[in-house]
Amino acid sequence: MHQERVNNSGEIQLLIALKSGDRSAFEKIYHSYSPRIYLNILKMVKSVDDAQEILQDVFVKVWEKRELIDPEQAFKAYLFQISRFTVYNFIRKVNLDKKLKAYLAHENSELYTHIEETIACRENDQFILNAIEELPPQRKQIYKLCKIEGKSYIEVGKLLGISSSTINDHIVKATKFLKDRHSSFGAAVTITVISLFLKNL
Repeated sequence: MHQERVNNSGEIQLLIALKSGDRSAFEKIYHSYSPRIYLNILKMVKSVDDAQEILQDVFVKVWEKRELIDPEQAFKAYLFQISRFTVYNFIRKVNLDKKLKAYLAHENSELYTHIEETIACRENDQFILNAIEELPPQRKQIYKLCKIEGKSYIEVGKLLGISSSTINDHIVKATKFLKDRHSSFGAAVTITVISLFLKNL
């Protein structure tokens, strides 16, 4: 087969070259392994477009973390591990986005049916999603776990190894940030949506 896995000694030499930043070695490794990694990803996500995007992310990570590669260890297992984590993160993000968009769609339907033609619901929803993504990494993670996944402060505290008071502090600061950002957005009629989204504080 054209894209058979390189033999063990040849692979070790390629990995050594890859660690030193040799792009041709990277390309050879990509062409050797990408077909089977792609098929494995496709089985998990069931989408050609998503699988292709994730495959590229996997090999971007390989290139970015090339200095950490151990040429003596099984590279195939290393690649499959990276692909599993990448797929997991992709699915988790997709599910969180769906939950948030479903919530926003419900609130918009409940509150603004009589004036829905005057409200840019899609722009507002995207604005809130973008604003959440602007939060610092840990604060964003805590906010999503509590407000989108519906986990309690105690559950999140155990998961992240931090106190409930620390979680509360992050939620308060995240809330203030989102309210401030929404005010700057200038759409006063949609403030109720964010208020309801944050009503469980």
